[in-house]
Amino acid sequence: MADEWAHLDATDQALLVRRGEASPLELIDAAISRLNRVNPKLNAVIHCYLEEARQAASQPDLPDGPLRGVPFLMKDIGGEEAGRAVHGGLRVAKQANFRAKQDSHFASRVQQAGLISLGRTNTPELALLPTTEPEAYGPTRNPWNLEYSAGGSSGGAAAAVAAGIVPVAHASDGGGSIRGPASMCGLVGLKPTRGRCSFGPSLGERWSGFSCEFVLSRSVRDSALLLDLLSGPMPGDPYFAPPPPKAFATALREPKGPLRIGMMTEAPRDIRVAPEMAAAVERCGECLESLGHSVERAHPLALEDQATVGHYVTVVGANVARALEAWGEKLGVQVTEEDVEPLTWELARRGAEVSAPRLLASLEFVHGFGRRLAEWWTGGFDLLLTPTQALPPVRLGTLGSTREEPLRGFLLSAPYGVFTLPFNLSGQPALSCPMDWTPGSQDGPEGLPIGVQLVAPFGDERTLLTVAAQLEEAAPWKDRRPPTFAG
Repeated sequence: MADEWAHLDATDQALLVRRGEASPLELIDAAISRLNRVNPKLNAVIHCYLEEARQAASQPDLPDGPLRGVPFLMKDIGGEEAGRAVHGGLRVAKQANFRAKQDSHFASRVQQAGLISLGRTNTPELALLPTTEPEAYGPTRNPWNLEYSAGGSSGGAAAAVAAGIVPVAHASDGGGSIRGPASMCGLVGLKPTRGRCSFGPSLGERWSGFSCEFVLSRSVRDSALLLDLLSGPMPGDPYFAPPPPKAFATALREPKGPLRIGMMTEAPRDIRVAPEMAAAVERCGECLESLGHSVERAHPLALEDQATVGHYVTVVGANVARALEAWGEKLGVQVTEEDVEPLTWELARRGAEVSAPRLLASLEFVHGFGRRLAEWWTGGFDLLLTPTQALPPVRLGTLGSTREEPLRGFLLSAPYGVFTLPFNLSGQPALSCPMDWTPGSQDGPEGLPIGVQLVAPFGDERTLLTVAAQLEEAAPWKDRRPPTFAG
């Protein structure tokens, strides 16, 4: 019976509890069994709090939220939980056994929803790469093929959800770190609008507004429900996204259309798009047309601006420099080159050399770029359809860096962020959903997931969720399971 629960999304697992067909403790025990069965193969969960989860599930005062008793996982960066490890993939934090001193607002919302966290998932050091292979904790493997990456920086979360350990898991996205792992692992990955979910109380924003927190899921309805449960500001937030007119979950029950959708299959900056990735977009476009929408080849010209990535790296580098400084303050040490990976140190070194006027100039560029990008949606388009990534999942070990070539992994990562990164700059919501699986080619073996990305205007997650739900019904993915699956 318990193994059958691995196939259920969070909504259906919560329904078992409400109907009295399962207790929270039974759901948690089943998830623990699944974790013990497949995590040794995947290395998705790196901090386990299994007995604490059992105790929480046994308490009569477990919050009576809509997802009461459903097992969950937090990512090893952000979403701090008081008394629990959070290391951001850093070896120096691991060695110090650093633990958070207070709950984040996001973690409090998770608890209020009734979700029960089993632990925390693997992430690359400081969430800097589209693959999860930190020196501190080792690589996370893709349950569709254990020789390949589950993506990054939310690779541990993606592997755990795809393998059936939990139905949903915490994730974050500063350049594609929700959407990329969703594409690589066959999941739904919604990057919400900037300011939709709070980073408080420890931060007002992360990566100067590029980053956001949410979840990875296996169903659109779970993503919609969790957006209702986890979004919203806490007092003192510097800004927040406009509240929706109605609950996000209601979007799934409302017809939407016909919509005008722009479709893009070629990448800017002369980055090659693998044929199977472009074909998945074409297939999605045909599916959308069959649903009554109008699809045409069009995209914002701002996406072709060659200066965008340089300004992104300037801002991220400055933030990495501050992150190492902040970690040093928390640990009571000075973080040195020997404490971190070559890429992290090189970005921090460059970031420390950025002057305040130069950083402000890059931020001014980013704000202008966001306006140019957003203007396209005011010209009559409702959504943009692109590949989520230009290439299929990458083999583990491909995106590594060395002391001699510290930026190697970062430079090789361009195909995995070319379609996602711009919308971290603009703050727009974007969603990756499964659309195909690789047939096998020079770019990789057969059977690896391929996602497509939909992008909406600022604040309009409702349209994304509505159309994703239509695709989920017209081209269902929920019954596809990877070879490494706990059920």
